[in-house]
Amino acid sequence: MPRIPAAWIAAFVWLLPSPVPAAGAQSEVPVPRLERRVTDLTGTLTPAERSALEQKLAAFEQRKGSQIAVLIVPTTGEETIEQYGIRVVDAWRPGREGVDDGVLLLVAKEDRALRLEVGYGLEGALPDATANRIVEDIVVPRFREGDFDAGLHAGIEAMIRVIDGEPLPEPERTVGWPGDGAEEGWPGSLLTIGFILVVVVGSVLRALFGRLPAAVITGGLTGAIAWFLVASLLAAGVVAFLAFFFTLVGGMPGQRRGGYRGGAWGAGWPSGRGGWSGGGGGFGGGGASGRW
Repeated sequence: MPRIPAAWIAAFVWLLPSPVPAAGAQSEVPVPRLERRVTDLTGTLTPAERSALEQKLAAFEQRKGSQIAVLIVPTTGEETIEQYGIRVVDAWRPGREGVDDGVLLLVAKEDRALRLEVGYGLEGALPDATANRIVEDIVVPRFREGDFDAGLHAGIEAMIRVIDGEPLPEPERTVGWPGDGAEEGWPGSLLTIGFILVVVVGSVLRALFGRLPAAVITGGLTGAIAWFLVASLLAAGVVAFLAFFFTLVGGMPGQRRGGYRGGAWGAGWPSGRGGWSGGGGGFGGGGASGRW
């Protein structure tokens, strides 16, 4: 059997892929799940500070339609903050679909780096030069002093001012919960509450106490909830009367004896209370980065 030269064997082994990863190789830092406007994975912000930022961003979104998300992570790992920022906006997609009016304010605390990632639709209001001024002149100086809450608030307020000058489509008015910036949707909320109380509570009370006592209890309960939600005596009175009337006559329109006709249960009820999601906005890498 002919002998194979040792040099050939060495060359063959050298060309084989190595099963052992290179020393120091690391996996990508995962993108966290989007559940709120402000995500702090470092514990930098107190609950009160995070709540104040949430309320500011929610009120702005309700008024203007644009979505601003804040993410604070310990580090972006082996990736640059720009690379990680693109992965975040690709996963979260803040901003409205087709309008692309989203912004991500990303902070990598241990890396001492931050990034503004700007959606396509805001590149006119927040061009790279303007985004860079917000980062370098407004946010970075406060971060250097260790005041992250003040830096985030100031940066967000600066972005809101320039975005307010951009002509964007009006936001859709949706039914919301008191305190989330959507109080103008109270008629739908109250009618939904009355609907559920009449269908569920009213039917049980009618079986226990009879029509008139059940109508009085249901109307009073619904009116009290309406008053708590909107602090309007007129609204509470209207909802209480409707609940009283429909409980007395046997339920809301569409209800049959022995149960509710399916197909529309929960219509108009606000979904995902306590959660938040992006709207499908698109990004192309516009924005600015900085270090402190």
